[in-house]
Amino acid sequence: MSRGIILLVVGAVAAAPAPLPLQLAFAILGIGVVGMVHGAGDLAVVAPVCRPLFLVAYGVVSLVTLLWWTTDPAAALPAFLVASAVHFGIEDAPNGALSERLARGVALVAGPAMLHAAGYAALLRTAGGASSMLETYTPILAAAGGAAVILLLILAWQRRELRLASGVAALVVLPPLVGFTLGFLILHAMPQTIERRDQLGYANTMSYLRAVASVFGGAILLAAVVAGLLLHFDPSGVRGLFAGIAALAVPHLLVTPWFEVRATHDRRAMVAEIA
Repeated sequence: MSRGIILLVVGAVAAAPAPLPLQLAFAILGIGVVGMVHGAGDLAVVAPVCRPLFLVAYGVVSLVTLLWWTTDPAAALPAFLVASAVHFGIEDAPNGALSERLARGVALVAGPAMLHAAGYAALLRTAGGASSMLETYTPILAAAGGAAVILLLILAWQRRELRLASGVAALVVLPPLVGFTLGFLILHAMPQTIERRDQLGYANTMSYLRAVASVFGGAILLAAVVAGLLLHFDPSGVRGLFAGIAALAVPHLLVTPWFEVRATHDRRAMVAEIA
């Protein structure tokens, strides 16, 4: 287990028994900072000639997502969860069987409800607003998440994959907000960061971070602004966290795959142009 994961585990264990504001702080640090690193390389995988159109499309989708969250969070939340589950399944098990893809997507989204149904429902209620009915489906989500978790634990045992086992365990053992944050980082964000780093030809993560630092800083600033605006609707900060993440994650899910350069060439030079 890497030093970074150990530090995250220590932070999660410390945040788990803490009040919601401290759990939210851990989630903001984990999802809103560490989790954004792999998406910061999106611009680097787009051909220079396509970058203006890419930025316009990215911005439009981000703005539409934000407006949707402010006007109809009850509909935006389930749509975001479904899109995220599909993304996790495709990205985290690109060569896996359909059952594993489904399990990975469902586990990350619904796994935290398996042992913490009440806390999970409370998060859905806060994030989706008073008109949201999604929390009423918590028992179904808990059952689906539990089935996905069991399948992934079996796969982890068969393959002797400590990362998979520890990520799934974090999802179900820790409180929902903390558990999702740690599970998301272990199962998705950190492996995808390594993959993006290698895709761009960097020998280590620090080199990759230096190259995408300007984009990364802009993403954090945008997420902070969105979260701040949403405090008007939800003083707890939970809806702001969801909306800020969605404003960056949705274009990452929907726009980047259409523009990503798949031909083999020197991607490091491409990154140098935006650094």
